[in-house]
Amino acid sequence: MIATSISLLFLTALGSSVFFGKLPNIVFIIYMVMSVIAFIAYGLDKSAAKRDRWRTPEKTLQLMGLLCGWPGAIAGQKFFRHKSKKTSFQIVFWISVIFNCSGLAVFYFKGI
Repeated sequence: MIATSISLLFLTALGSSVFFGKLPNIVFIIYMVMSVIAFIAYGLDKSAAKRDRWRTPEKTLQLMGLLCGWPGAIAGQKFFRHKSKKTSFQIVFWISVIFNCSGLAVFYFKGI
């Protein structure tokens, strides 16, 4: 629940920042596109896990989160109940979220 709230709060703040001209539209578009891609990837990986088929490597899922897809990754983890309980995955995931948000903050406060 907390992760979902963080994701929704972030997207709301991001949308507001774009609306008020603090960030260019492309930033919001990138986050939304990458989030949809990450959400789909989590769904496909969960389906593959159930069918004992080729899986998406964890590092690929982590990279999607780092590259602006973490809000969708959170949604995918919750919706598909996938990778949400694996502690080692979650530690790396949240570190990547912190790195992503830190990078965005640099652009936000220094200007893109």
